[in-house]
Amino acid sequence: MSWPSLDPQMCAGLTLPAQFIPTVAESVSHQLSNQWLNNAYAHCTELTNVHSKSFYFSTQLLPVRKRDAIRVLYAFCRTSDDLVDMHPESAPERLQHWLNTLRSTPRHDDPVPLAWHNVRNEFRISSKLEAELLAGVEMDLSINRYATFSDLWLYCYRVASVVGLLSMQVIGYAAGAVPYAIKLGVALQLTNILRDIGEDARRNRIYLPQEDLERFGVREADILNGVRSPQMQQLLQFEMQRAHQLYEESWQGIGLLHPDSRFAVATAATVYRGILDQIVRNDYDVFNRRASLSFGAKLAYLPKILWRLRKLNREFPLDQWGHV
Repeated sequence: MSWPSLDPQMCAGLTLPAQFIPTVAESVSHQLSNQWLNNAYAHCTELTNVHSKSFYFSTQLLPVRKRDAIRVLYAFCRTSDDLVDMHPESAPERLQHWLNTLRSTPRHDDPVPLAWHNVRNEFRISSKLEAELLAGVEMDLSINRYATFSDLWLYCYRVASVVGLLSMQVIGYAAGAVPYAIKLGVALQLTNILRDIGEDARRNRIYLPQEDLERFGVREADILNGVRSPQMQQLLQFEMQRAHQLYEESWQGIGLLHPDSRFAVATAATVYRGILDQIVRNDYDVFNRRASLSFGAKLAYLPKILWRLRKLNREFPLDQWGHV
C-alpha cells in the first residue's frame, strides 16, 4: 500500500501562513523562580497522568530530563487541542489568545506556557514545527469531513506526526528517522480517530474519509446516529488494517532514536496499537464503548516489546551513539 506524499517544505513546518507562526522568545527570564518552574513541570506531569494513562505509562521509561520535557510537550499539545474541542463556540478567539501567549514571555502563574517556553529553549524546539501543529489544531475549526485519505493524512501529519518530530528533538535521533516518525504519527492518530468515532460524531465530526464510507456503503447518518452494521464493521476493519500496516512500517525507525529512549517509544507505539485489538474485543462498538487498556494489559505487552527491541538493537548498534 502506498501512502500520500508530503512536500519536503511541509515536513519542515513551512505551510502555515507567517502571521500564525509564534515568535520564539530568546530565553526565559533569569528572574523566574525555580519554584514556579518546578510547579509548572509538576502541573504538566499531572495533566498527562489525568488525560493519557497510556502516554504517562510509556514516558515513565524515559530518563528523567527527557521524561519531564516530553510530558510538557504533551501538556502543550493537550492544551492547544482543548481550545477547539472544549469551547467550540469561542475557539477562534481562544486560539488567537493562545498564539499571543506563546509569542510573549510566559507569566510565572501560567504553568503550561511557562514549562513549554523552558523546554522549547532548552531543546531548541523548532518554531516551524510548533506552528505546523497549531495549524492542525486550527483545521478543526473549519473542517469536519475529509473527502480522501490523502486529505486526512495531512491532518494526521500536523496533529500527530509533528508531535513525533518535536519529541525527537528532545530524545535525540539519527539521520533517516523522519519518514518513520511521520508514519508512526499517522498510525497513532488513525487509532485515535477509530477509538473516538462515537465521541466525534456527537460533535458532528467524521474523520473517516468519505471515499471509504462510500466504498463500504456506510452513510454519514449511520455514523452520526451510532448505527452498528456489517458494513460499518468492514469499514473499521479496513481502517484498522491501514493503521496496522503503518505501525509495522514505522517500527524500524525506532532503531534510529537515541538508545535511552527506544524502549519508551516502542512501548508507546505498541500499547496504543493495542487499542485496535481492544476495539475488536469490544465487538467493533465504537459508539458506546471507548476502547482502553488496563494497567495490567499494558504491562503484559512489555516482554514482547523487549524481545522485538532486542532484535532491533542488533540492527542499530548502541555503540554508534558512544557512551549512553
